[in-house]
Amino acid sequence: MSSDRTGLIAVDSMGGDLGPAEVVAAVHLAFQQLPKLHPIILVGDEAILKPLLVQNGLSCGDRLSILHASESVTMDDKPMVVLRRKKDSSMVRAIELVKNGDADVVVSCGNTGALMAVGTLRLRTIEGIARPALAAVVPREGGHFILIDAGANPEAKAEHIVHNAILGSHYCRVVLGVQSPRVGLMTIGTEEGKGNGLVAEAAEMLKRLGPIVNYSGPIEGFQVFANHVDVVVCDGFVGNIMLKSWESLVSFVGNVLREELKANAKRKAGAWLSRGAFNALKERINPERYGGAPLLGLKGNILKAHGSSNRRAILSAIRAANEIIDADMNHRIEIDVAKANALLSQ
Repeated sequence: MSSDRTGLIAVDSMGGDLGPAEVVAAVHLAFQQLPKLHPIILVGDEAILKPLLVQNGLSCGDRLSILHASESVTMDDKPMVVLRRKKDSSMVRAIELVKNGDADVVVSCGNTGALMAVGTLRLRTIEGIARPALAAVVPREGGHFILIDAGANPEAKAEHIVHNAILGSHYCRVVLGVQSPRVGLMTIGTEEGKGNGLVAEAAEMLKRLGPIVNYSGPIEGFQVFANHVDVVVCDGFVGNIMLKSWESLVSFVGNVLREELKANAKRKAGAWLSRGAFNALKERINPERYGGAPLLGLKGNILKAHGSSNRRAILSAIRAANEIIDADMNHRIEIDVAKANALLSQ
């Protein structure tokens, strides 16, 4: 770990739909399950957080502390309102910890628009990167892949797509352990010339980055969940639709299965006999398994969890934050982005 890093995780405790109780419960699980967990600072209303610590058998010390913040960001708050009027909110104070070098990662379930706006304006992008991108871990045949951009930048340029490939590759190495991730460019067909102008331009640029990005070529929708690539790159408009469609499909399939398996006594018996397989399937496709989507490309790390995240999903986000710190990911990204920009400018 670099000497200028604190190894501390700042958790915005007030922003999620389920409230700070679920956040504190997640922190309790994190200390139980992650033996090499970096210290955590809970950012939020101290009067609310202290009793919750007691209820979970936690106490403040070297491994866990509280930073008081008198305000919280609601899901209805506009980003500019948060920036101007809620400077003592738990979200803003947590991001300021990273900006000032007092923490390495922020984990938040709060308002996505506000988190992205405050994070981008306060932390700024890594040298050479114009726009940050959200990365999500999605299950596929034989494992998982990284989807990037999952919604941060709906109107992208080709160079943004290229930077997404670099960001996604590094995050894939950290959370999935793939040393040379295969990168696919999302489009409507794998034949030459298929797709719009943005896709065509990005494809030509990615082909030139052989030493930096392991580009496997274009990928289309029906290939995404097969074992074709480890990173799927696209603009935030396409990526956000893909992500929410997958999450909706998981919910739909689960509901249909429950309904059909309870239709009669024979099916109920079969469901009971197959419960191990059903539980394994649920675990494999559950979005909570990887509960945080990092906003990559900033001079500081932000992990965005769903507003409706429960303790298990928040635990997953804390685990990912811990891995990001250990990997010194941003330093490695900065090196590769500089190399890529130099190659593309020739």
